[in-house]
Amino acid sequence: MSITLPVYRLSHGQGLPLPEYMTADSAGMDIHAACDDKITINPQDIILMPTGIVIMLPHGYEAQVRPRSGLALKKGITLVNSPGTIDADYRGEVKLIMTNLSKTPAVIKRGQRVAQLVVCPITKVKPVEVSSVDCDTKRGNGGFGHTGV
Repeated sequence: MSITLPVYRLSHGQGLPLPEYMTADSAGMDIHAACDDKITINPQDIILMPTGIVIMLPHGYEAQVRPRSGLALKKGITLVNSPGTIDADYRGEVKLIMTNLSKTPAVIKRGQRVAQLVVCPITKVKPVEVSSVDCDTKRGNGGFGHTGV
């Protein structure tokens, strides 16, 4: 299934690619850094990275921003609130809360692919309070590694 995602490019996003799938079976579209030239992220620093785009999701959809695995492995760069959720009614710039988990400074250059954007349908639920919990399942209330490491 395919839907149209309207994308508005802000002035500081001019010249950068729109979000794009890098392979036919990619789940996420790569999004790019819209910083001035480059930004150094020191170890343990948290920065807000602009992307230079505003997306207009259709009603009934959300977008998730997720780290890129290559940046995480090679430079220790990840997103603090991963996945970050963009709601269908949000009309501000997509910005990324990035951090450097490595022991050395990492440089992010303008136009570098810095995160992935995954668009998903959402299901609304109606919470209903109940008087008991059915724990008669194979797992029951076991959690936090109860099946082994």
